[in-house]
Amino acid sequence: MKPSLYIGVMSGTSLDGVDIALVDIQSTNVSLIASECYPIPQSLKSNLLTLCTNQQSSLQQLGEIDHQLGELYATVINEFILKNQIDKNNICAIGCHGQTLYHSPCGAYPFTMQIGDANIISAKTNITTIADFRRKDMALGGQGAPLVPAFHQAILARPNTTRVILNIGGISNITVLAPNQSVIGYDTGPGNVLLDSWMMYNLNQAYDKDANFAKTGDINTALLHDLLNEVYFSKPYPKSTGRELFNFNWLQQKLAKHNITAQDVQATLVELTVIATVNQLTHLALPKTLPCELLVCGGGAKNPLMMERFSQHLPDWLVTTTDAFGINSDYMEAMAFAWLAYCRIHHINSNIPSVTGAKKAVCLGVIYPNN
Repeated sequence: MKPSLYIGVMSGTSLDGVDIALVDIQSTNVSLIASECYPIPQSLKSNLLTLCTNQQSSLQQLGEIDHQLGELYATVINEFILKNQIDKNNICAIGCHGQTLYHSPCGAYPFTMQIGDANIISAKTNITTIADFRRKDMALGGQGAPLVPAFHQAILARPNTTRVILNIGGISNITVLAPNQSVIGYDTGPGNVLLDSWMMYNLNQAYDKDANFAKTGDINTALLHDLLNEVYFSKPYPKSTGRELFNFNWLQQKLAKHNITAQDVQATLVELTVIATVNQLTHLALPKTLPCELLVCGGGAKNPLMMERFSQHLPDWLVTTTDAFGINSDYMEAMAFAWLAYCRIHHINSNIPSVTGAKKAVCLGVIYPNN
């Protein structure tokens, strides 16, 4: 039997760690075999945050961080393989998203930049590595994001139910799987990126565990209105965004004319993440006679206040996490990049033009062979 194991590697906008998923992929059957999250060393995390936020660097610093991140990916992959006693001969490929520093799909010269040298990953793991998934789509006029909807369609689409898969990482993105309609998918706005930044600024904590801080505050409608007044929210899809827009500097500018408690800001930021998505779902032309499900994954799935607010705003929907349907909500994106690697190895188109706006469907990813 041919090897059918793939490793997916994802470090998202939140920079809360490197997610690794070992996935068994046989045609349409996709199974998570093992998973692990490895921390990003604080010095490297700080440098990445500085790059993403200030958007300034020397070429030497950029090159060195690209190398360090490649080394980190390779090290944790090897640790993961050793811990789980995996025979490398059974691993077909590694799919690594890399770390996004800047995403600019709508400028005069559209580009996206992910770092984490895949040559180093391939050389130090001795496993064929697939990376650079976004730029082929952008070369064909697409946003290069989001790419996960193709995976969502492959594993979660159902003929008699409208399913919206909502990934709440640093940025939130949706995949709309409505029967007999083209797949829709785009970034709805901030997920945890502003929440985490506010926690670090006020309490020196990486995130608001169980929304305990947000629960002590109240939603400030005036601030919420100002936050939602950002042009991005009213732009038509296809669209995508990131830290280059929704960052701590953006939040501070919005807060300048408000004098409210830190707890109220946190509660309002939770509502921003929720409303930014709910507003999109409200305006979509979804089949009226079919049941609707919102399946949440990513870090936001662990936020009880956020999940409660989704249920309150969408009383006619089933609101739950992807775990309820057998897909680990923590490792959905890592699994997706394992699947994208599978598609590249098997020459299967893996972007969706109705999602990204690309001129045609193509096979994504660049192959870095192990020899």
